[in-house]
Amino acid sequence: MSIKNKIGVFPTSHYIESESNPTVDHYVFGYTITIQNLGSVSATLLARHWLITDGNGNTQEIQGDGVVGKTPLLKPGEQFRYTSAAVLETPVGIMKGNYRMISENGRHFAASIPQFTLSIPRTLH
Repeated sequence: MSIKNKIGVFPTSHYIESESNPTVDHYVFGYTITIQNLGSVSATLLARHWLITDGNGNTQEIQGDGVVGKTPLLKPGEQFRYTSAAVLETPVGIMKGNYRMISENGRHFAASIPQFTLSIPRTLH
């Protein structure tokens, strides 16, 4: 990836106890993603591709246009932050994926979403 199309992706996650019901294996996790254009040309986020794996090794694949109903344009130095949620059947899981982007010069490229953990507090040591 050239410095022209450098996108930083910074995830954080948290357990949403009020929407979860562990007695029926329903665990809800919120996650916030900050997407920052670290390159030298503007780029638009077109689509997302997620792999969400629970503690039993079951993987959900999610694809779709934009994020939270938006296709943000990021100029050099700008960032976009959004929050969404994922539901698992286990108290621990992981997420990773990529965003499909297009630069202002029409070049398509992928911005990798680093793997991050979903876990209820005090589950992982």
